[in-house]
Amino acid sequence: MSLVLSDVTVNRGIGPVISGVSLELAPGEITTMVGPNGAGKTSLLEAVSGLVRTYTGTIEVDGKDIRRMNRRQRARAGIVHVQQGRAIFPSLTVRENIELASRDKERFAQILSYFPELEKRISSPTGLLSGGEQQMVVLGRALATDPKYLLIDEMSLGLAPVVFMRLLPVLETVAATGVGILLVEQFAHLALGISQDALVVSNGKVSFHGAPKELLEDDEKLHAAYMG
Repeated sequence: MSLVLSDVTVNRGIGPVISGVSLELAPGEITTMVGPNGAGKTSLLEAVSGLVRTYTGTIEVDGKDIRRMNRRQRARAGIVHVQQGRAIFPSLTVRENIELASRDKERFAQILSYFPELEKRISSPTGLLSGGEQQMVVLGRALATDPKYLLIDEMSLGLAPVVFMRLLPVLETVAATGVGILLVEQFAHLALGISQDALVVSNGKVSFHGAPKELLEDDEKLHAAYMG
């Protein structure tokens, strides 16, 4: 039971943007992927969720090859992708945004337990919320679909570090329920601190794959990850 990528290559335009990536994301584990802008991290997430095609390699969910599945089929298989940019419906209330994904009352109550800040804003148009609260709505909507594997691309984008730090314990709690999380993140020290596995992607290839502790204890290696 895991999400397994084997030798995945993604082409865009005239050539590969990322190539030869292999990783295994187990239920309940958090893997953080870091690297410079343009390294191919977003393209890899998009290949897993079905937004773009893989050129070579295989992607399996719990032993099943999903390469021929479209995005909706992959979502039904348990892969949920939180893309950059906090995609919300600003004129809809917090409740309405989340209920677009699911009207399950127990699941809705669980989401509010993760984000109690949203309870007092439940009837407010989401466009009036702060950036941090909007990100809570986006994550809540993703969790409402009951994912097996959650792909999150730059959750901290546009947020202050203190707000991002508020969200990290939620990811840990969600992972503890058995959800595997693949996180692409610019606040590397914070994200690696809650992770069990780490990848550095540079120039479209994995330059490091190992324990997050190795990166956290080696500033030069972590700096190199961002400089490519």
